[in-house]
Amino acid sequence: MAGADRRAVLTGLGALGLGGCGPAPAAEVQATAFDQALDLSDLEARHGGRIGLCALNDAGRVKWRADERFVYCSTFKMYLAAATLIRVQNGQERLDRAVPITRADMISHAPVTEPAVGSTLTVEQLMKGAVEVSDNPAANILLKAMGGLEAMQGFYRAIGDDTTRVDRFEPEMNRLDGEKDTIRPMTSANNIHRLFLSDNTPLSVESRSRLLQWMTDSPTGAGRIKAGVPTGWRVAHKTGTGGYGPTNDIGVLYPPRGAPITIAVYYHAATDDPANEGVIAETTRRVLEAFGHG
Repeated sequence: MAGADRRAVLTGLGALGLGGCGPAPAAEVQATAFDQALDLSDLEARHGGRIGLCALNDAGRVKWRADERFVYCSTFKMYLAAATLIRVQNGQERLDRAVPITRADMISHAPVTEPAVGSTLTVEQLMKGAVEVSDNPAANILLKAMGGLEAMQGFYRAIGDDTTRVDRFEPEMNRLDGEKDTIRPMTSANNIHRLFLSDNTPLSVESRSRLLQWMTDSPTGAGRIKAGVPTGWRVAHKTGTGGYGPTNDIGVLYPPRGAPITIAVYYHAATDDPANEGVIAETTRRVLEAFGHG
């Protein structure tokens, strides 16, 4: 690792209270029953663009373009909330800390923060707004509070993710620019498993429950992963949309019976089209068939 990059990672880890431990080793979930390449080339040919997928649990894994990079857009807000909750656990942040909301904070898509200009929101309200309704100023305020972009990248390194890029704030991070602000589907699915399903999670039981509840309550992306699961399944997820084609959804699927499945779907569509959500829904249906839930 280059000196500057190493300093950036250590700065980020220190801001999260994890500097003494150093980055955790990458922990890829090992599928025991099957490891299947799920061919989605027909969907790409029909709708255009490029789909990245990885879905897994301890029994198996399905993937398509899982090692390619995709701009993650607002899906990162789930990870941002996880990083902030770890800071709360470490005594570096408080859920009830009141944060002034100013006109200077405002950028597009501010359903929670815009009405609060001139007053305050708590850190918990900012996290909830960022995860449930993808409030952009809330995300930027939380990023700055934790120490900035280097700290956020340090969070990924601390959970064993050596490749995800953190380069820009909202809304610039949504713009495609080489490998800036990109993630690999395989990495994302492993990260989600580490945070929510692994015994080695850095999240406390309380933090994990709070974050999963926000992800479950989120009204966004009704036509994406949610539309691809049968009735009776619980979907805890976070969407991301670039406004020019990228249409993403990541999270955990909880069936009525059996093991939960972590899923990461990144669809860099050719154009911004409402039909893009249906591609994610169809991808999800095929994933469940591969896991024997068809």
